[in-house]
Parts: sequence; structure tokens; C-alpha cells
Amino acid sequence: MKNNENKKGFLFESENYKILFIGIGVIALGFILMTGGGSDNPKVFNEAELFSFRRIRIAPTMVLIGFAITIYSIFKTPTKK
Repeated sequence: MKNNENKKGFLFESENYKILFIGIGVIALGFILMTGGGSDNPKVFNEAELFSFRRIRIAPTMVLIGFAITIYSIFKTPTKK
């Protein structure tokens, strides 16, 4: 058997996990920005709040950036020491 086959430990380095958790946080922030806008009266439709710039542009962009960060953290190769 080769020495690499018996190696035990984590799949990624700690830097990869830090970047991964940052990406997950950005994704969660994007979904949080999409929430809200409920009305107390169900007969009233607040179009300005529902179709706001925050929900239509910023929140989905944050989610996509978060996915890009997590993909980067997965593909990042470990540094050689």
C-alpha cells in the first residue's frame, strides 16, 4: 500500500473550511435579504415593497456570489509546505 492511502484527516485544510463558511454566510445573508414584506391586511398589495431593488437585484446577486465562494473553496488546492 502506498503511504497516501492510509492518511487520515480532513478532506480540506482549515483555510478551505473558513472560505466555505464565509460562502455559506453570504448565501444565508442573500436569503435573509429576500424575506419580509408581509402585509397586515391581506387585501392590500404593496407592490413597491414586494418588487424592491433589494429583493430583485441585491439578494439574488448575493446568493450567486455565495455559491461562487463555496465552489472556490472546494476547488482550492492545498498549499504545499
